Amino acid sequence: MAHVPLHNHAKGVVPRLARGYTKHRFGQMVEPTGAASHHSGVLVAMGALETAVQMSWRKLDPTLRWLAIQATGTAIGCSWCVDYGYYEGMNDGIDPNKVRAVAHWRESDLFSARERVVLEYAEEATRSPAQVSDELASRVRQHLSDAEFVELAAWVALENFRSRFNAGLGLRSQGFSDQCAVPMVDGASALG
Repeated sequence: MAHVPLHNHAKGVVPRLARGYTKHRFGQMVEPTGAASHHSGVLVAMGALETAVQMSWRKLDPTLRWLAIQATGTAIGCSWCVDYGYYEGMNDGIDPNKVRAVAHWRESDLFSARERVVLEYAEEATRSPAQVSDELASRVRQHLSDAEFVELAAWVALENFRSRFNAGLGLRSQGFSDQCAVPMVDGASALG
């Protein structure tokens, strides 16, 4: 249960614009927007960051980006993020088997060496404190350019912000994965 009310009728220009945008983009009010609507400054900052990211972070391969985001949300335990990430992966053309296997990537043979190092990096950079060794950074650099590595670090940091915001406010799965053509496998995530 959310720790703040997720009303759909926040007053003020900023919450109304955000509500209209999310309903247009997602067909419904998304809970992170509903929660952030209690504080227009937070809502504006989050919206500005997400807009800047959408417009200018394009160095990293989209599949690698998605894997890093999904591994980060999974490591933190944000069921809202994992649910939405599943939906996004399925709709962005990520291999459905990979979408389902992210939580268990170490035991899976579905991922390339490049994908595996990105997944490992996402997990290690998400730890508290972060534990990215020189050895891991060297392996990342074998697969990514400097610009790609910087963007990978930024995606992991951004998803840490998103996932910790959502989990910290008690936001849970909103049912995005229910809209996918290939349903989630029971136990695919340890998040419950």
